[in-house]
Amino acid sequence: MELAIQAEGLVKRFGTTTALGGVDLQVRTGTVLGLLGPNGAGKTTMVRVLATLLPPDAGRATVGGYDIQDDAHRVRQLIGLTGQYASVDEQLTGTENLLLIGRLLGYGRAAARQRAKELLEQFQLSDAAGRAAGTYSGGMRRRLDLAASLVGRPPLLFLDEPTTGLDPRARTELWGMIRSLVAEGTTVLLTTQYLEEADELAEEIVVIDRGRKIASGSPDELKAKIGAQTLAVRPLDESRVPAVRAAVAELTGSAPEVKGKLVTAPVADPAVLGAVVRRLDEEGVVLTELALRGSSLNEVFLSLTGHPAEEEEEDMVKAEKSASGGEGSKA
Repeated sequence: MELAIQAEGLVKRFGTTTALGGVDLQVRTGTVLGLLGPNGAGKTTMVRVLATLLPPDAGRATVGGYDIQDDAHRVRQLIGLTGQYASVDEQLTGTENLLLIGRLLGYGRAAARQRAKELLEQFQLSDAAGRAAGTYSGGMRRRLDLAASLVGRPPLLFLDEPTTGLDPRARTELWGMIRSLVAEGTTVLLTTQYLEEADELAEEIVVIDRGRKIASGSPDELKAKIGAQTLAVRPLDESRVPAVRAAVAELTGSAPEVKGKLVTAPVADPAVLGAVVRRLDEEGVVLTELALRGSSLNEVFLSLTGHPAEEEEEDMVKAEKSASGGEGSKA
């Protein structure tokens, strides 16, 4: 198994806050590894350490076979980095943005212009090539941002929450672009808050929470751990929520989550749905909603950590923002 990225025991602290608490990571060449976690989990810090933008306080890592500290300049020659926010110059046209990066990377004028043309065509931006990037839609800017990361043809690509703020159509389009890059041999480290996104793109997933690795495996393996489905029950009368909660807890063997009148719990056996129906019918509970659905990110974290994904430590979030400098960047 050839590894494009290998990290062992990476630690990064910001004052009293531990953003990374000894994280191990392995990314196979030519694959997508999804780094999954809520805001403040340590995802951006992990990316910036691997991209040589932040030095680790402990542990070691290699990218493309080069040590991130001893051979940082070689690592930077191998990677492209797209941060959480589009970092293109909105005053420049699409072509000018790519030309600028090409020239900074050492391309001659003709070569830089040819590479810009190729990328604009690849990312379906040729028609907007002469327009200022500030006039682009959010999805177009993200495509231009990704194209900018690829000017130097890097074999490894770090995508730090690349679909943040995109509508469903733009997100789907970007997923297609990422799949095409991987099919051509690019290795991708993808950070995301979205279980669906990791499921769509990643062959392997590492789940981190509060700076620590809490689970890893293929999407199917993680689903098997947490329960591929979630039971959702909503009574008509709010006063019957305690009865619903008690029935769901007993029949699923899990601690249900209650939000208003909605009671949810992970389910390993879909047959529990019938048992819940019979129990609540016997108790005279009238329902307005009863369904089995795929697990949400919040339910994954509730199952794995005992707390919802929305629960964030304020100091961890601030630490990640400090690490990222507030904006995405190119490497």
